[in-house]
Amino acid sequence: MARELNSNEFQNEVLNSKDIVLVDFSATWCGPCKMLAPIVEELGKEMEGKVKVFKLDVDKSGDIAQKYQVMAVPTVIIFKNGEVAEKMVGFQPKNVLKDKLEYFSK
Repeated sequence: MARELNSNEFQNEVLNSKDIVLVDFSATWCGPCKMLAPIVEELGKEMEGKVKVFKLDVDKSGDIAQKYQVMAVPTVIIFKNGEVAEKMVGFQPKNVLKDKLEYFSK
């Protein structure tokens, strides 16, 4: 499951995590974000226990989006040990995201 994060939770859930964390930066008005949402949910279920999966609404948490220079949505950032490991802008197919997560989980 992909839980929605707010700015206050970001530090604990992402930056302080020793896990692989995928954060889907999106917005409610974004068409491609709506297409990506079910893929992110599926990955959250399939990879539960291996990776953490979160959503972050850029309109509600603009400070985090700005910090990571998210200029377009959707943007998916994969964090490893609290550091950015991969940043992908635009809609990504499930197999691309899953391959990246598996690569960083090794």
